[in-house]
Amino acid sequence: MDGNGRWAREKGLPRAEGHRRGAETIEKIVSACRDRNIAYLTLYAFSEDNWRRPSEEVLALMQLLRHFLMSKRPELIEKRTAFRAIGDLDRLPADVRQELAETVEATKGGDRMTLIVALSYGGRQEICRAANTLIRKGVEEVTPEILEAALDTSGIPDPDLLIRTSGEFRVSNFMLWQLAYTELYFTETHWPDFAEEELDLAIESFTRRQRRFGLTDDQLKA
Repeated sequence: MDGNGRWAREKGLPRAEGHRRGAETIEKIVSACRDRNIAYLTLYAFSEDNWRRPSEEVLALMQLLRHFLMSKRPELIEKRTAFRAIGDLDRLPADVRQELAETVEATKGGDRMTLIVALSYGGRQEICRAANTLIRKGVEEVTPEILEAALDTSGIPDPDLLIRTSGEFRVSNFMLWQLAYTELYFTETHWPDFAEEELDLAIESFTRRQRRFGLTDDQLKA
């Protein structure tokens, strides 16, 4: 969800206002995905590298996250939306971890949609955590299936589509394992301006693509 800071700078506003407007976009896009029967939506909200940002910005983001969890929990329950968080969650402030745990527990019965938020997340770090988990369990030979089950995303399907906003053309250490066959969509639009119309453009682009998964056209037609 890139472009909050750039959006604010272009409008002569503080970065915190960009993040606030970005949070409003989250609400709209989550609702839009739910209306379009998208079963899983993952939001890359805070990366492992984002800890290096100015402390006041990190604090503002943590406060925004906590407010989002507290204020939107009833709606998530009402809309039957299960909530999950992935990443190195132990690095988050204690009050944020508490709200995360309560939201996960309160929404675990959600059967309409699963909303996953990546926090303090890095794809390489996730793979290392999974490998270390398997080492501690004494696993002697790792298969893709065994490693996949140890990832933060265990039980969650790999993404069909990755949307990257604000003119960035890289995956930035996001779901490196899970993106093996994911379709990519890039847009110049900053996240605070990302609307349902652009979401539909991304989905339309996805539906026009042929996903071969290593097979030939003839095999797919057979």
